[in-house]
Amino acid sequence: MAFLLAHLSDAHIGPLPTVKRRELVGKRITGYLNWKRGRSAAHDMSVLGHLVDDLRAQSPDHVAMTGDIMNIGLPGEFVLADTWLRTLGVPGEDVSFVPGNHDAYTKGVLPALARTFAPWIKSDATGLSGYPYLKERGSIALIGLCSGVPTAPFIASGRLGAAQCTAFEALLRETGARGLTRIVMLHHPPCLRGTAVGRGLSDASAFAAIIRRAGAELILHGHNHKPSVHYLRGADRPVPVVGVASASAFSRTEGRQASYHLFSIEGAGPNARIEARGRGVIAGKGQIGDLGPISL
Repeated sequence: MAFLLAHLSDAHIGPLPTVKRRELVGKRITGYLNWKRGRSAAHDMSVLGHLVDDLRAQSPDHVAMTGDIMNIGLPGEFVLADTWLRTLGVPGEDVSFVPGNHDAYTKGVLPALARTFAPWIKSDATGLSGYPYLKERGSIALIGLCSGVPTAPFIASGRLGAAQCTAFEALLRETGARGLTRIVMLHHPPCLRGTAVGRGLSDASAFAAIIRRAGAELILHGHNHKPSVHYLRGADRPVPVVGVASASAFSRTEGRQASYHLFSIEGAGPNARIEARGRGVIAGKGQIGDLGPISL
């Protein structure tokens, strides 16, 4: 029987909770102004609600949410994020999460980030929360990475860091040796092309080298707010790197099409057969429906 994995990203839950003046310091000032000047209008919570209803109707075996639930890391946003993420399924069991740059908006939010999302980032074997984490579902190995780090204003880049990269490669090798289908989840696109300056993964070269040495079967990311397919050279064959659009950014006039992806996975390891489809807002109809196959 095929394993059905749903992938969504960049919900950017709004509206923002009440903001206290003392909370608007540093990077939050520019983020707040950006939200007021246009970002809030770009993200439609009604569309997001319909998208989640449709996702749940597909009865996926697991849901991968690859970051940017929040906007500027306000204390009240963590409550909203926790509540919304629970609508996708049982934390950790049915749903996995990796943070984006808007979730890790400032250094001061990192303790709350770790505390709030701990149920979603536990490794099955150890029960411990942290990155990288590993969840096994039959022949599927779900590996979560954290690329969301605090950055300066107007910078939205990500970073894994040497320690996480080392542990990540070890997980790929161990799960690969057991013949599992390795699915990697992170927020930032781990490719050197296709991302604007100041928005990419700063250690993308290190990530690519790991995939080249250890291999993987599928890599999922968000961040760019548009669907995409790239490839990284793997140990045995090219590895598809699939980006998904924002789950809430929708505009008929500007061509933004909120959507999510469904992956049907049969078999195991390098011989696994993976088929992907998009589901989201059907242009001109304003309803959620099938957007067609994604060529991998």
